[in-house]
Parts: sequence; C-alpha cells; structure tokens
Amino acid sequence: MYRNLEECVNDLEKHGHLIRITEEVDPHLEMAAIHLKVYEAGGPALLFENVKGSEYRAVSNLFGTVERSRFIFRKTWDGVQNVMAVRNDPVKALKQPIKNVSSGFSALKALPQQKKGGGPVSAREINISDLPLIKHWPEDGGAFITLPQVYSEDPDKPGIMNSNLGMYRVQLDGNDYNLNEEVGLHYQIHRGIGVHQHKATKKGEPLKVSIFVGGPPAHTLSAVMPLPEGLSEMTFAGLLAGRRFQYSYIDGYCISHDADFVITGEIYPEDTKPEGPFGDHLGYYSLIHDFPVMKIHKVYAKEKAILPFTVVGRPPQEDTSFGAIIHELTGDAVKQEIPGVQEVHAVDAAGVHPLLFAIGSERYTPFEKVKRPQELLTIANRILGTGQLSLAKYLFITAEQEEPLDTHLKQDFLAYILERLDLRRDLHFQTNTTIDTLDYSGEGLNTGSKVVIAAYGDKKRELCTAVPEELNGLETFKNPKLVMPGVVAVESPEFKDYGTAQKEFNMFTNEMEKRGKLASCPMIIACDDSSFLSKTMSNFLWAAFTRSNPSHDIYGIRSYYENKHWGCDNMIIDARIKPHHAPPLTADEKVERNIERFFRYGASLGDLDI
Repeated sequence: MYRNLEECVNDLEKHGHLIRITEEVDPHLEMAAIHLKVYEAGGPALLFENVKGSEYRAVSNLFGTVERSRFIFRKTWDGVQNVMAVRNDPVKALKQPIKNVSSGFSALKALPQQKKGGGPVSAREINISDLPLIKHWPEDGGAFITLPQVYSEDPDKPGIMNSNLGMYRVQLDGNDYNLNEEVGLHYQIHRGIGVHQHKATKKGEPLKVSIFVGGPPAHTLSAVMPLPEGLSEMTFAGLLAGRRFQYSYIDGYCISHDADFVITGEIYPEDTKPEGPFGDHLGYYSLIHDFPVMKIHKVYAKEKAILPFTVVGRPPQEDTSFGAIIHELTGDAVKQEIPGVQEVHAVDAAGVHPLLFAIGSERYTPFEKVKRPQELLTIANRILGTGQLSLAKYLFITAEQEEPLDTHLKQDFLAYILERLDLRRDLHFQTNTTIDTLDYSGEGLNTGSKVVIAAYGDKKRELCTAVPEELNGLETFKNPKLVMPGVVAVESPEFKDYGTAQKEFNMFTNEMEKRGKLASCPMIIACDDSSFLSKTMSNFLWAAFTRSNPSHDIYGIRSYYENKHWGCDNMIIDARIKPHHAPPLTADEKVERNIERFFRYGASLGDLDI
C-alpha cells in the first residue's frame, strides 16, 4: 500500500485514474470550479502542478467515485471490512474464531508506531502563506483546508491511544485572522476535540493541536470514519493503509511522519474569532459565527509536498462518495446499534442531515384488525437520538409487509409511505430541539424542530399521477406541477414573515376545503419556483427539506388538534426561501468562462468527455 500521497498519485496516474494539470491555475475560485466540473462528469482525480502563488502542488477528486476509492484501498479493503464486522458484532468472532483470528492480528499490526525525529514532513519550516490558499466559492470568508486531519489528545490521559482525529475545516486567511499567526477551526463542543478542549480549560491550560494534511489517503478517510467504541482513528488509519501510523513529538506536538504538511499550535478557550462564510454541504453558505482560534506554533512541509482538497456544495459532491465508502466499510453498524432497524438512509440529495428514510420492524400489532405504527415510533426515537442521525429534521419510516423495500429507491419508497399515511394520526412533531449547525431553516443556530412521519398498514389511497383539477385555477397559488405521484408543487407569493404566511395558508386551505376532498395528493409543496422543484427528484428533495422547519412550515388542509396531537387531510410544506435562510451557492460566471481554457483541444483536460 501507499507510504505517502505521492505514491498514490503516481499509481492512480499509471492506471488512468488521474490527470495532471500543467498550466498555471489560480487558487482563487478557479481550482474549485475545475474540480466541480470534473466531478460532475464522473471524471478522474486532478493533480494541479502549477498553483499560482505557491510552489506546492494540490490534488483533488481522489475519492470522487466509489470505484476509485475501492481501487486506492484494494489491498486492505476486505481485511478492514472483517475487522469492522467483528467490532460491530463481537458474537460473530466467538461463533467463527478461526475465520476471525486474522482480524485480531490485523488490528494488532495496525497499532500506531512512535519513531525518533520528525520524519520527512519536518524537512522544512514554512508559513501558512506558502500553502496553496484555495478559495472555493465567491462569498467564502477566505481560503480553507477542506481535508484536514485535526489531531488532539485527552489532557487527562495524554498519548496517541487517547487521541481524537477529526475533520474540521480550517480557515487560513480572511476575516480577522492574522495570516501566518493563527487559523480558525470550525467544530462543535460535542466533537472529540471539543471534549478535549473542555478538559484543558478545566485544567487552565491551552489545548495543543496538530493539523495533518495529506499523507496516505487512508489517513484522510480515518478522520471522518464513525468508528466503534475502542477502535481509535490512528489504529484504523494503520488498518486501512496496510502500514502502522508513524509519529513522533516535536516541542510537545504530535507529528505524523507520513503527512505532507503539519500545522501545530494551541487553542485558548477564550480566543474566538468570526469564521466563515463557507460554501457547505447543504448547498448554501454557512454564515459567519465565532469559532476557536488556533495560535500557530510551527508549520512543516515535506519536500515536494502535495495538498489534498475537496469542494463542498449542493450534493452530490465528493463527500457523497465519502459517505458511500463509509457505508460499505461499516456495513450494518446501525442495525447493531438500534434494535429493530433494517435500514437508515440519510438522503444525500437533501444535504444528508435534513432528511432520513428508514425501514424498521413492526411486531406490536400482528393480531390487531387495524395495522398502525407502534414499534416504529419507538425505533424512530432511537434513530433521532443516535449520533449524526440526531441532526435530522424529517424522518420517514415504515416497515416491510408483503414486498421488500429499498430506501435508496427514493421515489418508490416515498410513494409507498404516502399510499399508507394517515395524516390525522401519523405525524409526530418535536419542537424547540436541535438541528444541524449548518441548517439555517430553524429559529436560530442549532435550533429547530423535527417531524417523524411513520406509516404502516394497508394501502389507503391511489396517488395522483397528474395535477388534480382542484389545484388548478387558484387565486394566489399558481402554476401547479406534479413532482411525483402524490406530490404537487405550487408557486406561492414571496415569503414575507410567518404572520403573513399563516394568513396566506388559511386562505389557501379555506379555498381547498370548498373544492372538496383531495385524497390522491397527500403532500403539497409551496415554493418559489414550481418548475424548478418539479424538474428532478433531486431538486424536490433539496428544496423541500432544506428550506423548511417542520414546526413552522408545515400546514394542513382541514387541520385540527386533539389532545395536543396535530393532524390534517393534506400536508403542505412551505419550502419558500425565507429572509433568515443562508444564501444558496452560485458559481461566478466569469470564472466559469475562464476555466474553459483547460478543457479546449490540446489543454490538460482537453481529452475529457465533458
């Protein structure tokens, strides 16, 4: 396997998975724009050999397809899956001791290895300004490192086996940062590094942090893996790399011998500065907020170092492939963690965190005349209390009956639920709760609501396959468009405030009640542009579920309360853009025109079918 990033780059090129870009490229928007265009076309990894303003190279799109990732990890993939299976299900190891004995040896051989000296990465001391300062989107607050491995140790139990390796974006310049003296770290207090910072603060000490950049691709992937209890990121890095993680200490800071760059420094709890904006994975900018500042101690670089980066934006992007890789490696971990769960799918098209599709078990009602969700509601609460899944706003959950279900067949799965949904019984809200920090649809930072939509039982309706006549010719809500069976989008007036919205939807629902029952259309989406929302399933999932806060933006035809339970005949989701939302990401047209030169005949990317 690869000892460093250079070996990976050369191997990918040898097998047709990478192209070198020899022309000078501007790190201000151009590199990101090229990456986005190549990723969208399913193209190769890209090595930028001539980055304007820096002597260092940069590589992107390493993990742009699952196939390429499998190729990169082809020699260790099966072994890692075996170890993960044993960690997720220890009973499996006891039942098959001969088969799984190799997993124990693999983990043992992957333990981190302390070395003398600083390794190749300590060859040069440089400044932050020497790095490729890559700015991704026009309104970004500055240049960011998007694939860092941020390392910290437990102040109460120092040492590499009690360390945390996480991927938290690093802002290098812009805003109020003093270039070459400090960088911004975007992380939440509940993350591993946040726990370490809290402990350091209690001891009255700064937290020592090392940021590794580059090295074997296994190290990058390890920083984002949701690992079972007891399996450290550093051990997993060794497993996936097929080679022990090698490290030493300089000035009390951990140094990865295989990294291309290492940035060391200290975080003081009282030091925060505005970080952002940053084009993020929901397809909008995350806005400016105060986050910890790291005071730089030293920056190291190996000879001929390469800086890996990715570009985050409206999905799918390269982090989509990250998610698929993680799912393949971790297998059925969620089934082990939550009894009764068959499948949970964080829907990438909706930005991952806002929307979950799940299949559970329903064993509480086998002898009841009316089948209804019961066990599913217990499972739903477990899902919304588990790790990253707890950030979800919408959870659609059902159980298999006569036919198998697949949450990745998104339209079919949603149609199955809508056919069985009892809107007077099956909507369950959680208000004034937590949502994703990057989701600005709620009432404030981290603050919003959730709804569980649990359906089970006999089919209750045939879903409309054309716009029902009742939705045509409305006074205020125009241009109805069929999104999918059972779902229609209507254009609404521009959103002003929630008081006005309530009046608008009162008028709409009153008019609809006069027109009779609309049984075939259980879901109506109010939006700014029904043609856009109905054009593709991805547009629908993105706009409807990233632009709405369930408690504030769900209305209903013939809605009512009974014993604090809210129900209706038809659910309306107000997916209009609101004043408090973050702005969506849009490319710079001038930059888009400028990068065409790289795709012309004779240029580095001229042979790509784009």
